[in-house]
Amino acid sequence: MTLPFKALLLDLSGVLYEGTQPIPGASDFVRRARDAGLILRFVTNTASRPAADVLSLLQDMNIHVEPEELFTAPLAAKRYIQHHGLRPYCLVHEAIRKEFEDLDQSNPDCVLLGDARDDLNYANLNHAFRICMQGAPLIGIGLNKYFKDDEGLMLDAGPFIQALEWATDTQAVIMGKPSKAFFEQVVDATGFPPRDCLMVGDDVLGDVEGAVRAGLQGCLVKTGKFQSRDLDRLPETAQVIDSIADLL
Repeated sequence: MTLPFKALLLDLSGVLYEGTQPIPGASDFVRRARDAGLILRFVTNTASRPAADVLSLLQDMNIHVEPEELFTAPLAAKRYIQHHGLRPYCLVHEAIRKEFEDLDQSNPDCVLLGDARDDLNYANLNHAFRICMQGAPLIGIGLNKYFKDDEGLMLDAGPFIQALEWATDTQAVIMGKPSKAFFEQVVDATGFPPRDCLMVGDDVLGDVEGAVRAGLQGCLVKTGKFQSRDLDRLPETAQVIDSIADLL
């Protein structure tokens, strides 16, 4: 069988697992994809687990992923901050704060905003607002509207990032999906051009539409946070499948 792609970019939450439970057939699919000679990259905007914990979670689900195959939005954001010599006000989930502890956070000259859950309160958002009003850049870890975990649908960082954008008349720098720069970074790591790469996700905007805009092929799965109305937003060139187990 000749496949129309040579590399697979796989979203994690909603595609390979939901919360702490694997999607049925996910482990077998990853094994079959490797046996087929496909290059795999695992991409996620997950901002509530450090990269090491993500790798451990996948291992517990019998999905083996090498560290260099994993691309996370928080790590991309950290690289951006380091490259530009910025001092961030980190409004992020407590589970990933340690990943930014080695950065100088005194007298912040930028705001880093991610899935901070209950820390996305008025006081913290207002502090971020004041920093941005002084001209500091706003850096977002992904721009997803919501996600799904064991408790059901949950608000993600996107709505809060856009609220600050609107209030401060600025545009956030988005590290993660659907940023074209993020997709380009992952595609470069495959060694193939974008047209030979297929992005599979459960977010029609962040995963599929973002990938198609970046020149990749796109595929939407009907697991995770998929909603039937997502089909109305599906790019014409993208495909849709019931589950990742159906792809090969």
